[in-house]
Amino acid sequence: QVQLVESGGGLVQPGGSLRLSCAASGSIFNIHAMGYYRQAPGLQRELVASITGDGNADVADSVKGRFSISRDNAGNTVSLQMNSLKPEDTAVYYCHANILLYSSYAYSDYWGRGTQVTVSS
Repeated sequence: QVQLVESGGGLVQPGGSLRLSCAASGSIFNIHAMGYYRQAPGLQRELVASITGDGNADVADSVKGRFSISRDNAGNTVSLQMNSLKPEDTAVYYCHANILLYSSYAYSDYWGRGTQVTVSS
């Protein structure tokens, strides 16, 4: 019913930049929050940044000032611009969206398949 298709990611040197994008498709009536989580080996999945339809953003302290999130409500897309990347940013990044379907009465969480970001010299 819903697909979250991610693009971006890869290998970058410390101090470099990457941009992740995610597009949601399907029988979507509305998306509340959309953003990215990440999971490094041996660690729990954690919020990186999320943004609501009216532009309220929630950004993890560990990436504030380096990462920024933006959203295109018409296109059901979200982008994460990652600057000044550090080795500790290495993780699998998952797109997340809280979606209300035309066929539903409640919002549900959906996840992308994940994209690897590796920061290394």
